Amino acid sequence: MTPAPGRSAVPEDIQPTAARSAARFADIGSPYFGIMLAAMAVVLILSNIGASKGVAFGPIVTDGGFFLFPLAYILGDVISEVYGYKVARKAIFTTFALSVFASLCYWVVIALPGFDDEYGAAKQSALEGALGPVPQIVLASLLAFLAGQTINSWILVRMKARTGEKSLWARLMGSSGAGEFVDTLIFCSIAAPVIGIADFGGFVNYVLVGFIYKTLVEFLFVPVTSLAINWVKRREPSYGAPARAAEAVTNAA
Repeated sequence: MTPAPGRSAVPEDIQPTAARSAARFADIGSPYFGIMLAAMAVVLILSNIGASKGVAFGPIVTDGGFFLFPLAYILGDVISEVYGYKVARKAIFTTFALSVFASLCYWVVIALPGFDDEYGAAKQSALEGALGPVPQIVLASLLAFLAGQTINSWILVRMKARTGEKSLWARLMGSSGAGEFVDTLIFCSIAAPVIGIADFGGFVNYVLVGFIYKTLVEFLFVPVTSLAINWVKRREPSYGAPARAAEAVTNAA
């Protein structure tokens, strides 16, 4: 039987393994990317607010955004794996543009004249205390997340270009470790004075706890992240389409 024009005469299930396992990506025409982008932005904005509070669990020093921030990296992993480096980079810049906008909104709200009674003064003081340091935290988060997420996404996509669809767990763990280290070091260097960490010992504690915690959370969530990635891949109509498969090397560049 003559194969249809443009199709291989060899059935897909018996084509060479290398062809079946080549790196593939999806277009962003479906709603899944938009949902993940919105979730990433919300997580980052909330973690920036939480990070303005120093938190101590006995000798362990961290900040109030510690339980949220790893989720942004997990979402970044899903976007990088499914859509590629170029799309992930757009998500990173969009997320931070929204985070900067949120910070500007906080500044406007604080600057607006409030009621001059006792309740109004207390409310103003509470807003200044809670949201006042956020611009510095946003700066720390902007530089740290931009560098860390870019490295995380780049390494993940480069590894995918080499291994194709295989070894997803290795891509997630390898890229996360490098990205989280750069992210934590930059963020803590800027944010430490804002939340009240002034001595070197406290700073080292802050960096090590942040890096170990974030990396451990990502490693523990690798099975969940893998399930989420595979779920999205199965539902993205364009995932693995010839045009997108041909762009794998470009995405990894």
